[in-house]
Amino acid sequence: MRFVDEATITVRSGKGGNGSASLRRARCLPKGGPDGGDGGKGGDVVFRASPRLLTLYDFRHQSLFEAENGVNGAGQDRYGRAGEDLVIDVPPGTQVYEEDADGVRTLLADLKAVDQRFVACPGGEGGRGNLHFKSSVNRTPRYAEPGKPGLEKRLRLELKVIADAGLLGLPNAGKSTFLAAVSAARPKIAPYPFTTLAPNLGVVAREDGRRLIIADIPGLIEGASEGQGLGHKFLKHVERTRFLVHILSGEDADPADPAAGFALLDEELRAFDPELAGKPQIRVINKIDILPEERLAALRANAPDGVLFVSALTGLGLDALLAEMWRRMDAAAAEEAAGDADAAPEWAVGPGEEA
Repeated sequence: MRFVDEATITVRSGKGGNGSASLRRARCLPKGGPDGGDGGKGGDVVFRASPRLLTLYDFRHQSLFEAENGVNGAGQDRYGRAGEDLVIDVPPGTQVYEEDADGVRTLLADLKAVDQRFVACPGGEGGRGNLHFKSSVNRTPRYAEPGKPGLEKRLRLELKVIADAGLLGLPNAGKSTFLAAVSAARPKIAPYPFTTLAPNLGVVAREDGRRLIIADIPGLIEGASEGQGLGHKFLKHVERTRFLVHILSGEDADPADPAAGFALLDEELRAFDPELAGKPQIRVINKIDILPEERLAALRANAPDGVLFVSALTGLGLDALLAEMWRRMDAAAAEEAAGDADAAPEWAVGPGEEA
């Protein structure tokens, strides 16, 4: 399946059903009063973040989504049925924008959490039947309200991948090989730049049932923050990761100054969004299996503290790298949990208690 992270669609909520202007008629009630029921409410258009989806691919085949109209009211006080809501599943990490006629976009919702919902278009209210309009001066009203129309919106959907770890590196750094080695993902792998043209997701499962989701961000180049190469079309995906695994090919690293290879993409992150440059990183030098001994020794001697040396192809050093990734994952989860506790709302404090 092709990775699709943008789509433009039109959504329409359901029209409310019309109220009924029925008058009760029976042999024993030749002049019965009003008995028209209300129309049913139109269906809402609702977006839901579903873990079943990874891309917006399905929206390339369908661009119009309509909820069901409410049913008209009827005589004998029969109320019309409400229209069914239309629930549209999207991947977690989808942002919903409303787009006006001039192409100006307004952010309506950011669906980060699984099962998070957002009502994009409420359905129209049903019209009231004539029984609501009976009065002392009008015992048999012959009119009822029409149902309110539904809403129509042009929406732009944009997906920012949500993952625990983002693999960052220049083209052909070996990120796809690493992802394939540690997870069930099967990204395209070949010895030429830009093999990965879309983010790939991999999942590493632990015995206790916990999962580590890894996103292979497409290869970036110098000038990416200004749109060069694949540009910031994919830099946006880096924002939705807890930490980064910055992979540098041992072939590209300068034995005298390995840190310079990492600095290049760090600067692109900083130019795109200063917060990205501050995101925690695990720095890795890959492809050590093909390096001459002298070059590898120089890289180890001159590399900054904490840099890990691996071969994604042979598996050398991958256990240590995965262990560090799990450690970072646990630390990030603990920090987020502490932050959520500190941000407890005021209403969580009982009467007479101090916050």
